Parts: sequence; C-alpha cells; structure tokens
Amino acid sequence: MTLPISAKARARVSRRSFVVASVGAALAPGTGGTAHARGRSPFGRYGSPTARLDERTLYVHPGGLGDHTTVQAAVNAANGSGHTLVIAPGTYRETVAVSTARTELTWLGASEDARDVVIVHDNANGTPKPDGSGTHGTTGSATTTVQADGFTARDITFANDWLRAEHPEITGTQAVAIKVQGDRSAFLHCRFLGHQDTLYADSLALTAFARQYFAHCYVEGDVDFVFGRATAVFEHCHFRTLRRTDLAGAPYGFVFAPSTAVASPRGYLVTDSRVTSGAPDAYYKLARPWVPGSDPTARPMLTVRETRLGAGIDAVEPYTDMSAAHPWQSQRFAEYRNSGPGAEITVPANRPQLTRAEAASHTRGTYLGDWRPYEQR
Repeated sequence: MTLPISAKARARVSRRSFVVASVGAALAPGTGGTAHARGRSPFGRYGSPTARLDERTLYVHPGGLGDHTTVQAAVNAANGSGHTLVIAPGTYRETVAVSTARTELTWLGASEDARDVVIVHDNANGTPKPDGSGTHGTTGSATTTVQADGFTARDITFANDWLRAEHPEITGTQAVAIKVQGDRSAFLHCRFLGHQDTLYADSLALTAFARQYFAHCYVEGDVDFVFGRATAVFEHCHFRTLRRTDLAGAPYGFVFAPSTAVASPRGYLVTDSRVTSGAPDAYYKLARPWVPGSDPTARPMLTVRETRLGAGIDAVEPYTDMSAAHPWQSQRFAEYRNSGPGAEITVPANRPQLTRAEAASHTRGTYLGDWRPYEQR
C-alpha cells in the first residue's frame, strides 16, 4: 500500500534523489559503490594507479581502487603545485578545501559526465558547528572551497543539498555548493546544485581581482544563487530557477547578486547562455546588487548579453534592490541583444542596454585579459 507523503517529505525526496539519481547509472553493489565494465578502468581514459599519466596524478575512488577514497584526502596529498586528481564516479559526501598553497590543481571527472561525480554536503549558514562554537555562516556552509590560483575542474558536480523544509528552525538558509576565491579558476562542463547562494564566485580580498571562467556549466538555485565579487565569465551556461513551495507569490528569488568592488573594472559577464525556470512566469528577478557590510563601497557589475531569458524572468522589472541604500540603478547593470520572453523590453528604463560600441568592451577577452582558458577546451 502506498501512503501519501507530506510536502516536507516530497521536498526531501526531490532534492536527495536529484543528486543521487545523477550517479545512479554509475553505482552498483560489490564495487565499493562504483560500477565499471569488466576489465575497464573506473578512471576512463585518464590512466590508473598502475598506469599513471605522470607522477603528479592522483586517483580517487570511493571503493578503494584509487590512491584515496575521499577528495579531501587526495587534495591533502597534492602538496605543492601542478597536481591532477582523477575522480571516479560516485557520490562523495564530504566538505573539501583547497588552500592557497595548492596552485595549478586540476580535478577531472573520470567518466567525462558531470552527473557521475558528485561532491555534496548539507551545511547551511545557520547550521550549528559540531564543536558548539556557533553556526557555520555563509562561507562556512560551502561544500567545496577553492582558494588556490590556477584551479581547473572538468565534468564534476558540486552540490549542497541542505533543505529549508527539513530545518524550519534555521533562519540562515544560505547553503553554498562551492566558494571560489582563486585567480584563473576554470570550470568546464560542471554542474552546481543548491538553493540559496549555490555558486559563490568571489576573491580572497577586496583588492584581489580574481578571474574565473565557467563554460558549458549548469547552475540551479533560487535566492542569489550566483553571487560574489569575482571577475567571472559565464559562457554557454544554463541557469535554472527552482520552484518553491514555501512562498505564496513572487518573487521567488534572484539569479545573480554580484558584489563587485568599486575599484574592480569588471564583474560578472554572462554570454551566449540561457535562463530557464521551474517556477511560474515572471516569478524571478534576473539580479539584485549585493553591497555587503564588509564592503559598503561596492559597486556591483553584471552584463548579460546574447542570452535567452525564459518566461520565468520578470521582463517588466528584472532588477530589484537588496537594500534601499544601494539602488540597482546606481550599479553597473547592463544587457545586450538578449532574447526570449524574459528579455522583452516593456519598460525601457528598467532594461539598461549597451550600445554596439559599448558591447565591444564586454567580452571574455576584455574580462579575462592575458588568461585564455577558452582556448584550451
């Protein structure tokens, strides 16, 4: 007999199953959680512990067929610069931190399908720390934190599956999947799953203008789910806004919340991408500026160009304020040649548009300078 389940239980099953189902085809008993065809390496074309690509390549496998069973253990072993981690299919429920000393580190999803390699945990801003010293805070909630320069990830899912419905007692609902602070950080064919504050594209300091590049990536969430002060380029990416059952009406949330430092000449650039929604039409804002208490002089910058905005985006008022003291009209928000129902210009004052001449300075080349990760895809 099938019993009805509560909305809370449905939400829990939905999020947990979404993460787990993504690796379902790669999981099987008897192999330490990771299945692979008989005689075929779980590390695909990237070698194995007995046939390394080079001495600086380490292999991660949840069932013990690699050098390490957790990603953090492999990161700890990758002392110095220039290591590569090849990560076998599986769900790695852990938090991972990459310190500034581990520069030029590369993570490769062995199956070359991001759905097969999931790094996930479930801390939120308001989650109590195990030692009783308070709560994690937004930064401390991150499943993965990358501070090193020259980091590259390919074919990996970064997730935070903390759910509001499971913790009504917690008001600090920010739950970060990954916080990236290093310069020259590249993510290719990766997925970022969460709800509030999914992808924290940031820098180590107000004066550090960290450059980051996201290509062919998928990002989902509801409130400010791409945020921070990095100089970040999102190219050929898919942003998905989620349906919410805890709110009765619009807005459900905001896709972007940049906090660009006033001295930084470049903030977020979204190009040749798309925004879709699982929510009713016009229930999401495209962006709102974040001027954090730690940087009251911030002047957030976002350019969205040649991108399809689905009906989930409020075309009449796509931008809103996070604080009345810092209206979005005073920030550096602009669009250029976008398409789709969410890009319809019904109130011109609410849709600042670049001219063709201005758009020439809003390209991946002008944002990333002498660093060209798009040439190495």
